[in-house]
Amino acid sequence: MERLLSMLRATAEPTRLRLLALLRDSELTVSELTRILGQSQPRVSRHLKLLCEAGLLERHQEGSWVFHRLPAGTHEPRFVRALFDLVPVDDPQLLRDRARLTDIKRERDQHAEAFFRRNAACWDRIRTHRVDESEVERLLLAWLPAGGVRTMVDLGTGTGRMLELYGPYIESGIGVDRSHEMLAVARSKLERASLAHCQVRQGDIFHPPLGPVSADLVTIHHVLHFLDDPAAAIREAADLLMPGGRLLLVDYAAHDVEALRSELAHRRLGFEPEVLATWCERVGLVNTRVVALNADRPAQQVLGSSADIDGLTEPDRAARPAFDQVTQDAVPHDDVAPAVPADIVMPRVGQGGAAAAGHEAGRAAALTVLVLAADKPAAGTDQASATDHVPVETEILEPISRPSAGKQEQEVA
Repeated sequence: MERLLSMLRATAEPTRLRLLALLRDSELTVSELTRILGQSQPRVSRHLKLLCEAGLLERHQEGSWVFHRLPAGTHEPRFVRALFDLVPVDDPQLLRDRARLTDIKRERDQHAEAFFRRNAACWDRIRTHRVDESEVERLLLAWLPAGGVRTMVDLGTGTGRMLELYGPYIESGIGVDRSHEMLAVARSKLERASLAHCQVRQGDIFHPPLGPVSADLVTIHHVLHFLDDPAAAIREAADLLMPGGRLLLVDYAAHDVEALRSELAHRRLGFEPEVLATWCERVGLVNTRVVALNADRPAQQVLGSSADIDGLTEPDRAARPAFDQVTQDAVPHDDVAPAVPADIVMPRVGQGGAAAAGHEAGRAAALTVLVLAADKPAAGTDQASATDHVPVETEILEPISRPSAGKQEQEVA
């Protein structure tokens, strides 16, 4: 009873009720909440502190930004939702707050879209950010489902690199992205690679132009750190997956390189593996395994069985000729993509002015990338047995044999 009374006392104040209303479906920073409420930062911080002490919110720090959200896996979110069932949906103050939140999100989206428009042509260079992408892609290929892939969906496809990588091994592929400029580059690359069975569509990854249960492989490659609600993207991926399908996700491990926010439009400074695994678990995905890749040290299994990466550190290139062909352009050559434009300041080791910038640049050179695989239980599989570990495949599949365009024309004739 004392717990309930504590929550009731914490919510019996107008500003704290407004904060909970805003944070029901969003993670927001203190500065964003200050703008919406029109109150001073110390005052807003004090109210947030009281809500955290009552267990109604949790605080998560990423670099210099502090996010607040409803706590996961507790009774408190249910209390908050039950509380707002009693609040009129047309309350004028809450409607004004919601409108301001919409404005802030629109500004954020416009800033990100402008960044992607400016840099679409050289995106493959920018996104790798001093990470050995060939090692990432080698693991992604090794983690393809052994039974083959009929339909792959790449959420936030950008310039279509994942479709390029997986194209030889899948029957069909669809990439979804909001940026016209990114999709134009992707279409050109797919045409150049003769991947006619792969296509791209404009759409929001939170509302993709696809039906549910429509893919047996979903990829999310270096996308989550741009999103306001990364957990929602994983939820959407799970909805798209057929029973027995697989999610493959790549993103940065948690870091403190603040420069990536201002220079590369990152919203989040990476993720803890356990957080990603929790988000997968909440939407019914199982057998989550995560490998950490860093240029300064060998691949390390951080979640799942160590057997998952046995044999992956030194692949037998002679036995996998298709791998070299597919991954040789992991970082585009000069004749494929232009250099990074002058308005993008990439952190560099040993260059720059202030000591702080040099410190961040040094950290940027050693960013760790997480590669995650998680499965949707097969039809008829109970949750208990589905969570028993199933080793990940470590043999790269042979490319699907496809007739050339000329041969297809002869057959039609």
